[in-house]
Amino acid sequence: MSDLPRKAVTRTAKLATLPLGFAGRATWGLGRRIGGVSADLVGRELQQRTADQLFKVLGELKGGAMKFGQALSVFESALPEEVAGPYRAALTKLQEAAPPMPTSTVHAVLAERLGEDWRALFQEFDERPAAAASIGQVHRAVWRDGRAVAVKVQYPGAGRALLSDLNQLAVFARLLGPVVPGIDVKPLIAELRARVAEELDYALEADSQRAHAAEFAGDPDVVVPDVVHQREQVLVTEWLEGVPLSEVIASGTAEQRDRAGQLLAHFLFCGPARTGLLHADPHPGNFRLIPDGEGSWRLGVLDFGTVDRLPGGLPDIIGRSLRLSLEGEAEKVHESLRAEGFIRESVELDAQAVLDFLLPIIEPAGAEEFAFTRGWLRGQAARLADPRSPAHHLGRQLNLPPSYLLIHRVTLSTIGVLCQLDAHVRLREELENWLPGFASDGELPGFVWEEEPAT
Repeated sequence: MSDLPRKAVTRTAKLATLPLGFAGRATWGLGRRIGGVSADLVGRELQQRTADQLFKVLGELKGGAMKFGQALSVFESALPEEVAGPYRAALTKLQEAAPPMPTSTVHAVLAERLGEDWRALFQEFDERPAAAASIGQVHRAVWRDGRAVAVKVQYPGAGRALLSDLNQLAVFARLLGPVVPGIDVKPLIAELRARVAEELDYALEADSQRAHAAEFAGDPDVVVPDVVHQREQVLVTEWLEGVPLSEVIASGTAEQRDRAGQLLAHFLFCGPARTGLLHADPHPGNFRLIPDGEGSWRLGVLDFGTVDRLPGGLPDIIGRSLRLSLEGEAEKVHESLRAEGFIRESVELDAQAVLDFLLPIIEPAGAEEFAFTRGWLRGQAARLADPRSPAHHLGRQLNLPPSYLLIHRVTLSTIGVLCQLDAHVRLREELENWLPGFASDGELPGFVWEEEPAT
């Protein structure tokens, strides 16, 4: 049975061009500086050329290269517009496209996992892949009972390719940092690498998807297709029609953008509260807008290969710290963060400085309705990335406990998608309803609380 479409040696050679290209462009940039071109202009050109090469190489590969590209693509909104514009289309393509697996390989996997008579399970099976992702591709089919289904087939050798790519990317993670200012690439790669086994386990994915499908059955806002059949390397689920969020980002109406953003925020916070699981792969290719038959849309959710298990929902320290920050309680925020390990015992930080660091980031949580824009996210990224900024130095002294790594990445990724959508979202409403520790009996700045009538 053939391995991934590109042999390991070819994949390694492809990835090896990235640091070589970075070094060559650095030399080119030095020459431009000597020639009198301004540092800012040279920096922008270097960033654009580096990003062009990065996403071109990642887009040609599956495995960890594409997985990393998809994870990085949601941060496109943080890039300066003059840099982001030329390769935004390449980023979007990463979210939903990859070279297909040969038909003969697909048949071989299905025969090995479902049996030689696998075709008897289907009334119809489309040989052309409907979608391709980092470790598998999806075919549209009709199950034997007449249901339209999606058949997810894992690439042979996907595990080896995933680990090999991520290990190689980790070697030069430091060089990738300038591509997306304000994002530390090294822990992102480490976290993706730590979840390889879970990503490859379709039985585990089926269990997570069944739990969501059962919880959201008949829900007015969220649709999760149920699992129809599962075997090693093959997962069959109900087919889900709808408009991919990548299309909404590219050409959706303002109404679609706002609705998609509200539903995405809703699912981020209500999912863990209702299922004890956090969907941990929030790139636009995993979501659909589905007409609800009443002039609005529901959110279709796909791909439960990576989840965070949170039996009690999101940790209440997140909601409590958010609320205390909005209340201006600097000392209490400081105490709460230190108790949970976000501020190490050996580190001394001024409580007010910590609050000043947090307030711009959590601005969306305090507003009645917040406009998520690329400009806002770029401003936050620039503030955190600028070595001259107090926020940059304070941020480097904060600690992210391992148990919060995935929550942190999912939250940042979701914010990135909301900014790509340019959506107006009532985030505070979702926090009040679903985030433990956020609701308060007091009054937060900008909040309107109804008082109980006097007795």
